[in-house]
Amino acid sequence: MCESQQSLKVKKLFKPFSLSFGHLTFGLSDYKQYISSMNIGIIGLGDMGRLYAKAFSKAGYPVCGCDLPQNKEQLVADLEPFRVKVLDNGHDVSRTCDLIIYSVEADKLKRVVAEFGPSTKYGAIVAGQTSVKTPEIETFEKYLPTDSQIITFHAMHGPGFEPKGQKLIIIKHRADEAAYQRMLDLFIALDTDIVEIPDYHAHDKIVADTQAVTHVGFESMGTAWKEAGFFPWENASYIGGIDNVKILTTLRIFSYKAHVYAGLAILNPYAKQQVKRYAISESELFKLMIKEEESAFRARLYRARDFVFHESRKPILLSDSVMKEFSLSQNHDLQKPNSHLSILSMVDAWYHLGVNPYDNLICQTPPFRLRLGIAEYLFKNEELLEESIETALYDKTIRGDDLEFHSAVREWSSIIGYGDMEGYKKHFNDVQAFFHSRLEEGNKQSAELIRRLMME
Repeated sequence: MCESQQSLKVKKLFKPFSLSFGHLTFGLSDYKQYISSMNIGIIGLGDMGRLYAKAFSKAGYPVCGCDLPQNKEQLVADLEPFRVKVLDNGHDVSRTCDLIIYSVEADKLKRVVAEFGPSTKYGAIVAGQTSVKTPEIETFEKYLPTDSQIITFHAMHGPGFEPKGQKLIIIKHRADEAAYQRMLDLFIALDTDIVEIPDYHAHDKIVADTQAVTHVGFESMGTAWKEAGFFPWENASYIGGIDNVKILTTLRIFSYKAHVYAGLAILNPYAKQQVKRYAISESELFKLMIKEEESAFRARLYRARDFVFHESRKPILLSDSVMKEFSLSQNHDLQKPNSHLSILSMVDAWYHLGVNPYDNLICQTPPFRLRLGIAEYLFKNEELLEESIETALYDKTIRGDDLEFHSAVREWSSIIGYGDMEGYKKHFNDVQAFFHSRLEEGNKQSAELIRRLMME
């Protein structure tokens, strides 16, 4: 376990019997009054901003927010039935609220905070909803008044899930204990699964694995299928439990907006290193495959398996029957073996990075848990792993697909390495357009797949 992971404080928090601030104590009878005294403002009412505005209001908090002027009329119609007041601009939000949440695109955060940060109410708590905390904290420190209390958070789910029961990271950066307790109470009221991480650097290191590299793996699969010119559910090499998970998770990722993933990969200072390592692992394995160097290929994969899937790890144990049930294919009887190069590469990369992915489950997202789950399923099944190795080395019918995947990983790694935000978005949107007709269905099926697998 790395040093940053050893320092993490992980708690599941429950609604308290009483709340204490100095010499004052509030019992349960005072709880609703205590809640109503905290005004929450959200700057940026996109998908996640609206989701949390509604959730806070439902929990009993007074909520207001703002977005671009051209969006106000529609937002008023959407949010006022939920008792969320839509204001004209961020100055109005910042001047009046006890908690201000910036829920804007990561690459636009600096400009927005620079404009509205100086209007922050004296002593207010300020938080960000971006998935990368290093540039967020640097921006807050630069543009917020020194009396502002910085307690940020990261909801480990997308807008397709309600906050209740979802994992949520809280990071106290600059705040007193009373303010921090109010922030904890806020998310207790939403019944989220709270994890406390004391340092934003530790958060970004873990998220580089659980989100940035995970997304690149699935994005590379989508790119490879697009470039090969086929839908994977129409190809016999992509029929079966593991491939159902790969396909549905890929469609789920491409059903969301490009800027979410671009910010995660490019603005996280730790993501470039981990994505590069994934690309190196994939390239080196692919070279061994095309040269048919079986002994070296096997030794490398077994070494990675023994490190990642050590007996001390608590397994995820994805259900084989559930994975097989969720298929977009109509030709189940035509299944062919698959090399699963994307999974082999991820396990090899974890080994070379010295990363224990099971430790990173404290910051898990559904795609990461599924990715680790199918890797575990493959590597702990001797017969399936042997089939994957034999296919990778000797089955020429899938070699073209693996070549497309190899090229796609190299492309994504280069875009992230160059820090090309617009190139990332364009690349993402091109693949999204290719799968457009199946994204809605894929999103719905993946959500149900996630729900079922979590219940097993």
